[in-house]
Amino acid sequence: MRATILAVSLILSSSVAFAATVSGTDGQNALGTVPCATGGQALSDCPAELRRKEDGTATLAVILPGGTVRNIYFEDGKPVSSSSPSAVSSETSGDTLRIFIAPGEVFELPAAAVASQ
Repeated sequence: MRATILAVSLILSSSVAFAATVSGTDGQNALGTVPCATGGQALSDCPAELRRKEDGTATLAVILPGGTVRNIYFEDGKPVSSSSPSAVSSETSGDTLRIFIAPGEVFELPAAAVASQ
């Protein structure tokens, strides 16, 4: 429980944070923003929802500029696939996890937000 609270507090942006009791959520979701970019553009804050499952997996749903929703699927704290047919890769720099989806999508979030519990 304590790790979940930490992960939720890390992913939420104080400028655009929503209650986890928004209709359609189960109270276990973290809602806020994550830095994201598409097509070589600069990073900007994109609305996002982190959905955790009891089996330790997670899904990060991000609304990209232009309105497309990108789902990124995690196992053991690492991105393994997405709703895009393109390959997913990642790197960790300090406490930040950067996710890359070809041909130019970039996402950043605290590594602790998706770390295995």
